[in-house]
Order: sequence, then structure tokens, then C-alpha cells
Amino acid sequence: RLVTVVASFASVPLRARPPSFPPPKTHAVSHRRLPTMRAPLPLLLMATMPALSLAVRRVFVSGAGGQTGQSVFRKMLARPELFQPVGVVRSEARRQELIASGVPPATVVVADVTDAAAVAAAAAGCDAFAICTSAKPSPTGATSEAGRPVFGFPAGNPELVDWLGQKNQIDAAKLAGLDTLVVICSSMGGTDPNHPLNALGRREDLGDGSTRGGDILKWKRKAELYLVESGLPYCIVHPGGLLNEPGGKRELCVGVDDSITGTANRSVPREDVAEVIVQAMLHAGFQKRSFDLVSKPEGDGQVTTDFAQLAASLEGRSCDYTLGEIGGTAK
Repeated sequence: RLVTVVASFASVPLRARPPSFPPPKTHAVSHRRLPTMRAPLPLLLMATMPALSLAVRRVFVSGAGGQTGQSVFRKMLARPELFQPVGVVRSEARRQELIASGVPPATVVVADVTDAAAVAAAAAGCDAFAICTSAKPSPTGATSEAGRPVFGFPAGNPELVDWLGQKNQIDAAKLAGLDTLVVICSSMGGTDPNHPLNALGRREDLGDGSTRGGDILKWKRKAELYLVESGLPYCIVHPGGLLNEPGGKRELCVGVDDSITGTANRSVPREDVAEVIVQAMLHAGFQKRSFDLVSKPEGDGQVTTDFAQLAASLEGRSCDYTLGEIGGTAK
């Protein structure tokens, strides 16, 4: 039995197993101390190490049919010694696309995040959540008086998807237990109520100056605050402008409240965002942190590989939710 345990550790680099928060819901493996004179030195060293959990974290990954969420899902699938992801998509057609690409059918489920019961059913047995859903704007074909394209949200507006849909996922995490880890992929810009993203899909009502629709960053912020106040362990990542470029080639920079030092760049590859979400499942330094994420231009600085240090560079800071506006309210 001891040889089997040692072989299991040997097959996975120890640095791939940083402390997680909270510990996965399983029992740790204990190791007997071997007789001093009869066991080889490597076995003695393994026997005297602190007990490490060999548990695999089962993660509910929403938005697995999209771009960033799918990257998170595939990264977890590639690390079966650490994760057992459940990719959640909103249609059977999207599920079949993933299966056709080589994703194991048993790892993908269909659930509408705006349906609380469907979310709870899909999340059964999960001990962590990676929330990567978002309302997606697209041109309506109309143009504004200024000649600019008018955007809408044909698959669900921000209030429905970014607030209620994320609330349903957070509520499902609470049902799973108050030690269930939740990581949200959100967006920078939340401190500015007049951010251009908030204007997408917004319409004036009755010509009286009032508006409805849009406000995507405000609804995201409402869901984030709901998570912060939920009592669950959490991490909230606000990426800058998303780039469809390879990850793992840039130095990453973090900050809070739409302020980041070290670079004037305000964009980041999706692949790097996905990696940070995965690493947030593994490093305790990301716990109870809401932060912004960008990258330096490729070739500028040192490529980020130490994610514990990236978390430490926040120096305990987290976003201030008294700044900006929350969806459904106005200051």
C-alpha cells in the first residue's frame, strides 16, 4: 500500500499541488513511518512528510461552451489529478460541438443558468464553482442617430444572465455547503457607472429620459457583492480587454478598483485569464479577493509562472464595492 501511495505522488510534481482553500471534501491519506534502517531514503522522506490530500476537486464550470469558460474547462480536463470538471452549456447543440471536439460526453451537461432548479441539479456533487457566464452583446442591425451600430442581448439581457443567472449559481454553491469555493470571471470597469459597456443594449423609455436594459457591469457588480456577502469562500477576477492570443507568454499584473500599476496596458489574453481562474482554485492567497487582471505586452517583463506570488502581490487588497453602482440602484 505504501509503494502505491509513493508512486501516486511521484507521478505528479509536488509544485502542482499548492494548498487549496477550502480543502476538498475528502479524507487525507496518512503515511506510516517506516523502520529507520530498512527503508530506502526516498521512502523515509515521503513517510515523514505532512499528509497531503489526493482528492480531486469536482468543479461546476459554467459558460463551458463559450470562449473563456471553455478554456477553463479544457485546462481542468487536462489536469485530472487535480480536477473533475463538469462543463455546463446552455444547449444540446453546444454540448454536441464539445463532444465532437473530443470532450468526454459524461463531462458536459446542459443547464440554463437562469433556471435555479436546473443549476442545482447540474451542480450535484460539486465542491467548487467556476462561474464564466455572461450576457453577450451583438449588433441588432439598427444604427443610432450618430450612425453607430445598436447592440442588444438576444440570448438574455445582463439583469437576467449576469445577475439572476449568477445568483442561481451562487445559491447552488450554498446548497452544496458553506465551504464550497466560488470563482467568478467578471470584467474591469465596474467603478465607472458611465463605462461604455453599460450603454450596450440600453434603451430610453417613453422619451422621458429614463432607461432600461444594458448596465452589464452594474449587474455583474450586484452578483459579485452577493457572493462577497454570502459567507462562501470566493475569488472574483476582473480581466481587462480580452485578447484571443496564446497564454503563458506574458507577465501578468493585478490591482483593484480599475487601477493597476506596472503597465499602461489594459488587456490580457483569454488563456491567461482562464489560467488564473484555475490557479485561484489552488492557491489560498486568492481567497476573499476581488481584483483586476491585465498583462504586459508580450516580450515586456518576465512571463508569470508563480501564481502564489501573483496573489501575494495584491498585498491583501480587494475591490471596494462602495465605488461605482450596483444594478437596480442608482447613486
